[in-house]
Amino acid sequence: MTSYNEAFKDIPGTVVFDATQSRLGYHLNMFCMSLMKADNRAAFKADERAYLARFPMTEAQRDAVLARDYNRMIALGGNIYFLAKIGASDGFSFQNLASKMTGVAEEDYRAMMIAGGRPAQGNRSRTDPAR
Repeated sequence: MTSYNEAFKDIPGTVVFDATQSRLGYHLNMFCMSLMKADNRAAFKADERAYLARFPMTEAQRDAVLARDYNRMIALGGNIYFLAKIGASDGFSFQNLASKMTGVAEEDYRAMMIAGGRPAQGNRSRTDPAR
């Protein structure tokens, strides 16, 4: 029998933010929450690596933040709600972040969402491409 979370591993682009992911990304997400304060955003912008050193994140998490690799941050325990604060600190909308994460031009991403989002057909299984 497949576990509940194990079943999601077959769906491309799906990371379940469960208790395990929450523990993995706790310090990454707390860094993101620190960006709610203007003084912290200024300190981060002044010296990103030094500011990140204040948080006991893994080096992989720090590297993903510095590279603004949101998909990697999610894989390393980041929650998109918290990660969006990095993008906002950089002056980007959530729509802009989502377009970067999906590899779709922002205008195309906007049009897709206005039209109701990505269709449910196709790209739903790593093991069965016909699904």
